[in-house]
Amino acid sequence: MFEFWNKAAKPAATEVKASATGKVVSWATQGRVAWSARDNASLTRAGFASNPIGFRAVKLIAEAAAALPLVTQDRLQRYDAHPVQTLINRPNAAQGRAELLEALYGQLLLTGDAYLEAVGNGGLPVELHVLRSDRMRLVPGGNGWAEAYEYAVGANKHRFAVGPEGSAICHIKSFHPQDDHYGFSPMQAAANAIDVHNAASAWSKALLDNAARPSGAIVYKGGDGQSQLSQDQYNRLVDEMEHQHQGARNAGRPMLLEGGLDWKPMGFSPSDMEFQKTKEAAAREISVAFGVPPMLLGIPGDATYANYQEANRAFYRLTVLPLAMRVTSAIADWLSDFTAERLDLRPDLDQVPALAAERDAHWRRVTEAAFLTNAEKRSLLGLPAQDVE
Repeated sequence: MFEFWNKAAKPAATEVKASATGKVVSWATQGRVAWSARDNASLTRAGFASNPIGFRAVKLIAEAAAALPLVTQDRLQRYDAHPVQTLINRPNAAQGRAELLEALYGQLLLTGDAYLEAVGNGGLPVELHVLRSDRMRLVPGGNGWAEAYEYAVGANKHRFAVGPEGSAICHIKSFHPQDDHYGFSPMQAAANAIDVHNAASAWSKALLDNAARPSGAIVYKGGDGQSQLSQDQYNRLVDEMEHQHQGARNAGRPMLLEGGLDWKPMGFSPSDMEFQKTKEAAAREISVAFGVPPMLLGIPGDATYANYQEANRAFYRLTVLPLAMRVTSAIADWLSDFTAERLDLRPDLDQVPALAAERDAHWRRVTEAAFLTNAEKRSLLGLPAQDVE
């Protein structure tokens, strides 16, 4: 009876609150893959500035596309000299055509967006400048379309308005299925492969720092039943190994062991051997994302193309030309708003050495087609409808 009242008088146990999913969350965080940030600045540092495959892929595409000769024409004729052609050839005082276009293509490949600024007071622009994509922000209007572009450098901001007559900014973007205003870059698609490739390079560097192999193990055989080194002995051994026997400069140096120490050499573990294959697979994924044949980047094991010439032709036909034609077409449409003259700016395929064989075969087929008129043949060859005397 008294025990019952004593139990009733005891204070209630403190309430402990715990999430029902706490254990699940705790287990989920163990062994989670750590990926790098996916913003444009981080991707550019990891995939371009710190990765040789990404760097070479972007440079290869941008330089090849910028080096393509361009022609200016309208519906009736192809111009040998035109103000638009002159502007493209010398866009500003600091850059030529190839430098400007290489920067434009590079921004598009790295971020999915490229911005070209027109400088002038009316009519055809006096200068063209490529603006950095990471500094530009699109300002959407009430209807969802862009009403302005805001360019920020530090605390300074400049706003480019978009009006019915056009804009001083030409925004070229890659297709993005989930964003209405910004493009999706190959760098984003290759982000996981870039992380794997960089991690494999860091692993290889660690192996080089340790004499390029997992050297072995030092086994202590103490006397009188002693199986452990003292703290002073352990610290001395670790210090000697780090300063006298690790690194490339100490490769091959003999080791002096004393006091019951024995050296057991070790070879590569299976996981170490697989890292090189993992690195090559990641490099191949990066090249595929950018549309560059792995053979052109020096990646071994590619048997898709019969030879280097076929890989180079596929690179131009499937990657460089579609990109260059889309960008130059967007620039031509944008500049036509300033000139009130509809022009076509396109790569001159007749001057691309990599496509010489295809060009000769195409011209031969069109020329030998007796059922076609001259006007139809000119149209098939991408020439104006007629010559102007």
